[in-house]
Amino acid sequence: MTAHFADDLTAAIIDKHAPVCVGIDPSYDRLPEAIKQECAGDKIAAMRKFCTEVIQTVAPIVPAIKPQIAYFEVHQAAGVELYFDMIALARQAGLMIIGDIKRSDIGSTAQAYAQGHVSGANCPDAVTVNGYLGSDGLEPFIAEGNAGGRGIFILVRTSNPSGAVIQDFADASGKKLYEHMAEQVAALGQDTVGSSGYSRVGAVVGATYPAEARELRVMMPEQLFLVPGYGAQGATADDCAASFKSDGTGAIVNASRSIIYAYDKNPSVDWRVAIAEAAKAFAADVASAVF
Repeated sequence: MTAHFADDLTAAIIDKHAPVCVGIDPSYDRLPEAIKQECAGDKIAAMRKFCTEVIQTVAPIVPAIKPQIAYFEVHQAAGVELYFDMIALARQAGLMIIGDIKRSDIGSTAQAYAQGHVSGANCPDAVTVNGYLGSDGLEPFIAEGNAGGRGIFILVRTSNPSGAVIQDFADASGKKLYEHMAEQVAALGQDTVGSSGYSRVGAVVGATYPAEARELRVMMPEQLFLVPGYGAQGATADDCAASFKSDGTGAIVNASRSIIYAYDKNPSVDWRVAIAEAAKAFAADVASAVF
């Protein structure tokens, strides 16, 4: 269990000189044929083997992984069990874990989500949360994280193109909705700042909007940014660098499909080798733009 998520993640990034995490998005249809054949059509067994191999492959290279729960939930109870099993495996491998769950609700429902995804012994070190229901939907996650030092990343400026239709909506003064959200995130996180200077309340800021990321970096100086959009979504390392401070701290960049399915572009090499090579190239590319 993490002592203070922001402090521990910042230290892990520095230790591996890799401000990146690998998303674990296991789609059965895209798994290596060798695994499908070995598991004789058992989808859960195939996903378990694939995820295990991916985690063990990237563990020496990156400080964290980000399992996307949707790819597990699609297989119902067995998939959810696998999600938590992979969290335990990643923790044993020395990785930090960001659970990409994007939960959102209010009252007792938000409390139940927080208890299920934040406070349990086998929960990830941080989770993603949709904050557009206001503080009612966020405070239970922050409170449940207090005992174990766990963190949350609140959606502020997402990487998908259609997100701008909502997030760019401006009030009479010209302030955009994502800017207003950033102000709320900064306020919510001010009481959970650790020795690293960063709060356990962070923000999701897409690399596909580097100009906005630079503005948000100023607006949220104490927030760690989780930065999606590199690789498959088209953002470059230079785009990602907009979310970091000048000292190279303050953010972690995620890549999922471009790493875990790297063997699609390198069919002549073992699929594990392809993933390792892609992870190393990813870490080196972002590090060169940031440090």
